[in-house]
Amino acid sequence: MRSIGIFGGTFDPPHSGHIDVARAAADNFGLSEIWWIPVGRQPLKPTPPQAFYSQRLAMVRMVCEADYRFVASGADAPRGDGQPNFTIDLLQTLRGENPGCSWWNIVGADSFLDLRRWKQPEQLLNFAQWIVVSRPGFDLSRINDLGLTSAQSSRVHLLTDIEEPISATDLRDALKRGEKPGAVPPPVLRYIEEHGLYR
Repeated sequence: MRSIGIFGGTFDPPHSGHIDVARAAADNFGLSEIWWIPVGRQPLKPTPPQAFYSQRLAMVRMVCEADYRFVASGADAPRGDGQPNFTIDLLQTLRGENPGCSWWNIVGADSFLDLRRWKQPEQLLNFAQWIVVSRPGFDLSRINDLGLTSAQSSRVHLLTDIEEPISATDLRDALKRGEKPGAVPPPVLRYIEEHGLYR
């Protein structure tokens, strides 16, 4: 059975911190593939991404060349009706199109603590295993405050060996100042410069 990690995000832009998370998830949980899936419109983020969806997907494709396990996917493209993209809909689609696969959803700890605000949180915990990425200084006991059942808790796995997170906002600010942050992979940096992004 293929074990596939779902790595959704804005990726505005994708950076080395994302690569570290994806590799650590694959290494620690034996995942055969990590699907990088840029989200069209996040329901819990009022501010839209600065780069167009097509540009974010193009940058993700470049990053995915860094590891044979990485796959770029447009499965969560902007909806035709302009509505937000919901993780439950993505999971249902992926499960329907890829029967026999084991799905692992990769999220940051802060996002996971907001799970009750997500659409159909109970179903989300049934549809996939969850890899929760802990940041330095994060109090892991806060996950217990979600009141998960023992069955739900058994599907939640912690990834705790990630270094200090990289802020995409800080990267965009640096790019706007004309700097070339080392956390942005060279092919992505060239794409940003060629397309005049984040100015």
